[in-house]
Amino acid sequence: MFDWHNAWVEARQIGLVYLLTAIIGWDREQSTHSTGVRTFPIVGIASCGYLLVLGPQPDVAAQSRVLQGLITGIGFVGGGAILKEGVTVRGTATAASIWNAGVIGASVAMGRYETAVLLALLNFVTLRYLLPVKNWLDRSKQNGD
Repeated sequence: MFDWHNAWVEARQIGLVYLLTAIIGWDREQSTHSTGVRTFPIVGIASCGYLLVLGPQPDVAAQSRVLQGLITGIGFVGGGAILKEGVTVRGTATAASIWNAGVIGASVAMGRYETAVLLALLNFVTLRYLLPVKNWLDRSKQNGD
């Protein structure tokens, strides 16, 4: 029998994950990164979905195995965002953010909404507002300061 109440609760959870991770993806797209507005929400909702399929009161051991798989799998996806050009490595912040999108999804699925919102906020702030600091540090290294 279809449980409409549970379906509504899960739809809200997946919607929240989608919103939180789409904001981070949008920021990546605005920064002209190839990984962004599509990848982040998909990673987030997939992570949420994998945990939601365990049911409302999942077995702790099963939940642990799913989380371990997510950590490994999302690391592999994030690895695809890292590019090496000569001695320069790019995309590590995007890769780390993809990994964080998975944690956001898992947090929501486990009912840890405050954790998900905090992770999304800190990820967005880090990408958006620490870039000038990173650029300044990179220039200082190049100038030998």
